[in-house]
Amino acid sequence: MTFESLGLDRPILDALALQGYATPTPIQAQAIPEILKGRDVVGIAQTGTGKTAAFTLPLLHRLMNNRIPVKPNSVRVLVLSPTRELASQIEKAVRSYGAKLPLKSATVMGGVSMRPQRQKLAQGVDILVATPGRLLDLIEQKALDLKRVETLVLDEADQMLDIGFLPAIRKVIAMVPKERQMLLFSATMPKEIRNLTRQHLKDPAEISVTPVATTADRIDQSVMHVQQPSKMFVTSKMLKQRVREQTIVFTRTKRGADKVAKRLIADGINAAAIHGNKSQNQREKALAAFRNGSLPVLIATDIAARGIDVPGVNLIVNFDLPEVAEVYVHRIGRTARAGAAGQAIALCAPEERKLLRAVERLIQREIPVIAAPEGVAAVDMSVEPVSERKAGRPNKPHRQQRSRPNSTRRPAARSRGRSGQRQAAAAG
Repeated sequence: MTFESLGLDRPILDALALQGYATPTPIQAQAIPEILKGRDVVGIAQTGTGKTAAFTLPLLHRLMNNRIPVKPNSVRVLVLSPTRELASQIEKAVRSYGAKLPLKSATVMGGVSMRPQRQKLAQGVDILVATPGRLLDLIEQKALDLKRVETLVLDEADQMLDIGFLPAIRKVIAMVPKERQMLLFSATMPKEIRNLTRQHLKDPAEISVTPVATTADRIDQSVMHVQQPSKMFVTSKMLKQRVREQTIVFTRTKRGADKVAKRLIADGINAAAIHGNKSQNQREKALAAFRNGSLPVLIATDIAARGIDVPGVNLIVNFDLPEVAEVYVHRIGRTARAGAAGQAIALCAPEERKLLRAVERLIQREIPVIAAPEGVAAVDMSVEPVSERKAGRPNKPHRQQRSRPNSTRRPAARSRGRSGQRQAAAAG
């Protein structure tokens, strides 16, 4: 199958040819015809399989085949994204695939000035890519009206639900016309998304091109068992041996990302951290340097797990295992993109073994163990971590208290005093 056989307009095909794309991926081959028909679609596919093009290409085609003037402060296609990075990536794809089309697109997201966004919306746009928070801010300020939305797209819907965007999504759905097309794309299908699908999509075409939450076959996964304090040394040593490879290191917290970046820089490794506390300018600058290869190591929190599309990423290091197993799938999906191969190494401290087991249950495979580098104390896997030891150990024996005759005991309420009474009330 080719993109031409899918019936896309010639200007779109020419733009794809310029970028070297000739054969659609499975999710694209199945989703594009359904979207062209105007159907609602639920697309489930692992990260890195071309979901963005799967909805962008047919929507560009539909807009061109139904040309109508765009009203001021209105939009025809609205794409919701969970993160700023992913929103920028989607809008870049829209501009790239629609380079030869007379369509207007825009991005609205937090972390940057609202004025340029308001000015662009005042002219009206065909395709708007937005993060939910900034979108609602602009709607409240009367800078945007959703009454003319023809298609609503939720991209990476599971992550939007994970980070608490469900109320915002419901508000947006209530603002768009009831007669509209709705597309929902995700890498996993948790219960909440299934409920959303039943409530707001009409007889959707359900497309799943891979088992839910599977990981790319071309990713060489492994786990290294080390003590938590040794992780920094291991990461630094590993990256010094792979100085020419593009690497993303994932941490659980913003402070952890900054700490890892600071230590790697002190060790002579060119690295930078991106997370929610960084300004949008700082994040975009770091991502641009990472994409052009001048920054070989990027340390990120999960805000970036689905917003980085860099084909040349060779290695993913899970410095901390994620609290939610599905996040592991999205993290390692930053490598082995566009048919390339990649490697993912997880550093597992004894107290993280439960998290590792949750990941292995999700991906339905045991991750191979690799040895820690020389100079790092081995972790005895036969010893149960303190955090996982079962309760019920015998308590230390208490001294036997001598019983006192009832007549000599003081009433409990009197013996407490005012402080004791306050504590009892709080406990109750």
